[in-house]
Amino acid sequence: MKKLMLVWFVFMLPALGQAHELRPAALSVIQSTSGNFDVIWRVPARGDMRLALYPTFGETSKQVGLPTARIANGFYVERWQISHPGDLLGSNIRIDGLENTMTDVLVRISWLDGREQVARLLPDQPQLRVEEKAGNKEVANMYFFLGVEHILLGVDHLLFVLALVVLVSGWKQLAATITAFTLAHSITLAAAVLGVVTLPQGPVEAVIALSIVFVATEILHKLEGRSTLAIRKPWVMAFGFGLLHGLGFAGALTDIGVPQYAIPLSLALFNIGVEAGQVLFILAVSGLMLMFRQLPAVQQWEVRTGHTAIVASALPVAYMVGGLAAWWLIDRTLSLVV
Repeated sequence: MKKLMLVWFVFMLPALGQAHELRPAALSVIQSTSGNFDVIWRVPARGDMRLALYPTFGETSKQVGLPTARIANGFYVERWQISHPGDLLGSNIRIDGLENTMTDVLVRISWLDGREQVARLLPDQPQLRVEEKAGNKEVANMYFFLGVEHILLGVDHLLFVLALVVLVSGWKQLAATITAFTLAHSITLAAAVLGVVTLPQGPVEAVIALSIVFVATEILHKLEGRSTLAIRKPWVMAFGFGLLHGLGFAGALTDIGVPQYAIPLSLALFNIGVEAGQVLFILAVSGLMLMFRQLPAVQQWEVRTGHTAIVASALPVAYMVGGLAAWWLIDRTLSLVV
């Protein structure tokens, strides 16, 4: 039984690893002087390879100076300047190559007088027309889907939630634990976006990996019959680590920013999106567990051994989650010192 669960997770890992290729790209266009804009283009990368996506601003826009580029935190980041006689109003921004991918692009345009426009470009909609301001509907849709994508494509966050599902006992304890986790990351997310808390993303990501290792270890302690604070009151542990994960979530927002006129709406919808993604993941995991227990071979094994298959599968889950998180911890820690 343990071998069957372990094989299932091994087959799932390649899909989880490839999910990062679906991370959204981000285009920030910030007015610096009348007619001039600073452009920051972030596109997913793996090693020295990046997605072949290129923003264009129409014939009336001209590039000023030479661009600078670097690869950091899994993204290719390029900066340059453009000029436009009409402050971009009425022009079209297009992402060449987007139609050939499965990703999307988050666009944010800011003018000196405080006007802002945000949009989400998709493979079947790779172009936008620059207007003066995005409505609340566009802002709500963009940040809600950004929240859903960030949790569903963030493999480390998903493994943390998976470890919580395995660690806790019963739906009531699971609901309390996930609620504590959500409340905690909402607090630090808002604090980071508002500038109250500022921490470098590298150390935050390393500690997030450490939090997953910790929960995986607690699963092993529970299987050994130990009684720790994290086992007795997992919501306390989830709240503490949720504060760290909130700083990780903030990276998705601070990189592209939020409209100053819609900060509460943007934060609220992003959090709702994250929560919706968590619920979808938990329901999917629970559904798989239920289907697994309905298999005749599994039911016969439970009758023969007197143990539930879910309890037996906790051991390979703990080793899989903990092992992968330990690898992330080493990799992210080394990236800070190299």
